[in-house]
Amino acid sequence: FVRNDSKMFKFCRSKCHAAFKRKKNPRKTRWTKAYRKSTGKELTDDPAIALERKRHIPQKYSRQLWATTVEGMKEGSSIRLAREGLHVKTRLRKGEEVRKRADRINVQR
Repeated sequence: FVRNDSKMFKFCRSKCHAAFKRKKNPRKTRWTKAYRKSTGKELTDDPAIALERKRHIPQKYSRQLWATTVEGMKEGSSIRLAREGLHVKTRLRKGEEVRKRADRINVQR
């Protein structure tokens, strides 16, 4: 989709395109990436994620560079998975504390 001011929008599926045409705010729509990032459900400022961003700078091919890049990608993905797991655990801890508090109140009654 190209707007009048030449801004291009690419949508992953027609559901996203339809929501855009209806002028829905993606930060208020629960299934969007923008919602997940704005509510803190997804990591946003993680250096492991920043490494995966596209870079449009061509590099000269070198077998050694290629080998180190593949090794770095493997390490980066393992670090990212570990950090995402830690992020989920910290989010779930809050609900666990609330449940424990409610259980203590029920026991005291």
